[in-house]
Amino acid sequence: MKRIPIRELRERDTEKTQSGKNETEKTEVEKVGIETAETGAADKRSQNLMNLIKRVHGLVENADIEKHRQSQDHIGAILSNTKAIRYREVDIQGMYGEWVSVNRAHMKKYVLLHCHGGGYSTGSSLYARTLTSKLAESTSMDVLCFDYRLAPENPYPAALDDAVKTWDYLMLLGYGARDVILTGDSAGGNLALALTLRLKQEGRLLPRGILLMSPWADLTSSGKSFQTKAQMDPVLNREYIDRMVRAYADGQELEDPMISPLFGKFTGFPPVYIQVGENEILLSDSVRLHQAFVDANVSVKIDIYAGMWHVFQMSPVKAARAAMDKNAEFIYDICR
Repeated sequence: MKRIPIRELRERDTEKTQSGKNETEKTEVEKVGIETAETGAADKRSQNLMNLIKRVHGLVENADIEKHRQSQDHIGAILSNTKAIRYREVDIQGMYGEWVSVNRAHMKKYVLLHCHGGGYSTGSSLYARTLTSKLAESTSMDVLCFDYRLAPENPYPAALDDAVKTWDYLMLLGYGARDVILTGDSAGGNLALALTLRLKQEGRLLPRGILLMSPWADLTSSGKSFQTKAQMDPVLNREYIDRMVRAYADGQELEDPMISPLFGKFTGFPPVYIQVGENEILLSDSVRLHQAFVDANVSVKIDIYAGMWHVFQMSPVKAARAAMDKNAEFIYDICR
């Protein structure tokens, strides 16, 4: 399956002599491409594949949150059973963390700090192996994932405080801020952004770059894809998201940038790369986030993958492999 060719659309009309007019027209073409993605319907092939994903996801989802968490960990353990990857436990001031590395000679200068997803209520380093293993393999860099405290037992700002603690742990190990690339999927994308906003707020150095996969950036759920993709998304639905919002941020101001980073001020942010599926309910979070970075003059790229769903990179499909190659390409580019 191919990515929606936003980059290719930008390259049209390169023969025109008026550069200002050319740039304006390319911007308009890009907007049309994104608008089509946000409102378009799924084709038959994509729908069949998403029906399969929905059935698989149904085996994991459980109203009993502890059983949900256990099912996720079970999947992570099964899918990470490979000799090609090495997993090392680490204690981060009483919090479980895990180093994920390829079992061969690899780059040590840079490190990926991964924030796992799960709506801030589920997920773990073990479940995140479905992504961290791929990140380590594709980049040949070490990946650190951490088990931040989960809601509803530990609502906001527990996860953010734990992310800051993990950042400080890396600094104490001798890494500089510019040696760290933040990565995150879904709620983990939210956390990666909130962590960077917190560092900026405190006047600290920021990471070298940020990689986001289907980021959950707006807990107010105000994007248009909450309506246009509601019947397509095989993984998420509005009821589930509302439940996660209540668990994590009940009684909080949801437009607080530390809770909904979409509303943050991004001036001075490092380069950002966003990947999102065309058929997911959170598509608008990524689209609007991309525009917010553009408005703040931040170097940002977005790829909307045709026919794909929420955090499709976890799945054993061709598009997921291609996406991981693009993730590695972004990381290599910013580490030059």
